[in-house]
Amino acid sequence: MTRYIQLHLLISYPPANLNRDDLGRPKTARMGGAERLRVSSQSLKRAWRISEVFQQQLAGTIGTRTKRLGRDVFDALLAAGVSDKNAKDWASKVAGVYGAVKKDNPLEIEQLVHVAPEERATLDALVATLAAEKREPSKAELDALLHTQHAVDIAMFGRMLAAKTEFNGEAAVQVAHALGVHASVIEDDYFTAVDDLNQDDAGAAHIGESGFAAAVFYQYVCIDRDQLERNLGGDKALTAKALKALVEAALTVGPSGKQNSFASRAYAHYALAEKGSRQPRSLSLAFLKPVSGNDYGRSAVAELETVRTNMDKVYGACADASYDVDVFAGKGSVAELIDFVAAE
Repeated sequence: MTRYIQLHLLISYPPANLNRDDLGRPKTARMGGAERLRVSSQSLKRAWRISEVFQQQLAGTIGTRTKRLGRDVFDALLAAGVSDKNAKDWASKVAGVYGAVKKDNPLEIEQLVHVAPEERATLDALVATLAAEKREPSKAELDALLHTQHAVDIAMFGRMLAAKTEFNGEAAVQVAHALGVHASVIEDDYFTAVDDLNQDDAGAAHIGESGFAAAVFYQYVCIDRDQLERNLGGDKALTAKALKALVEAALTVGPSGKQNSFASRAYAHYALAEKGSRQPRSLSLAFLKPVSGNDYGRSAVAELETVRTNMDKVYGACADASYDVDVFAGKGSVAELIDFVAAE
């Protein structure tokens, strides 16, 4: 029976531009007839993957997403004394293993590929061999570049290789777009920059505008623990370690958009973790009607807990066990929450 872990988080961000749209303004979504701020799941997952939390707790098990493996191979071969023509030809063949190469740049592939540390080690060993023996890679060597791997971030968020589907990975972690629980208005920050050396003209050397807004976000994460463990080759210790890192990152790490201008660092002020085998459900229903009043932080907690309680009344208990922390109430401990999630 599949075991699910669900995280429901509430995080308040002050004025910021965490995740920009094509016009450089904060992303939004309409829900319940109101415009809300939004942070995409892609943005959240990248922030967690590259966070200090992941890099420190999961060192050696984090993969790399890139289009530039061919470029790396080319540079290494060239540095080893392989001719420019051969290095480019051989590197392009290597790049083609991971995806279709660009017509105008055969050292890069069309789409990002997520490569595990074990696979990168295999690639590095092959490049060293080619450089030493001054020869092109064989088909067998190219076919061996992708293989069984247990990168934690691939295990969590999956991998898709259009040309080699046998090496695709099913994601064990689903991440909803973080959504503002109340209506928000995007404002414009009109700013100027002064030229320190210009003593003749007191005017601004640069004028610009930057969109920003503030919101309390509801963030939902659903983890298929069994799938995660399978993706990690049945390694229970690594599964627990991965879960701990994921929970800590979700509670303490946000997207870094415009970070230097807004210092928008925030921890979740409320977190509910649920475990069980029932079909998962988001609690976004709590915020279908925008939270109103002047205490969004506490009101959001109250709305979420009301919907959770009422959903249990209507459907029966939706989880076998739960643990929550609430900063406003001084309730719970994040250390205990993390241990609760990681325990089988």
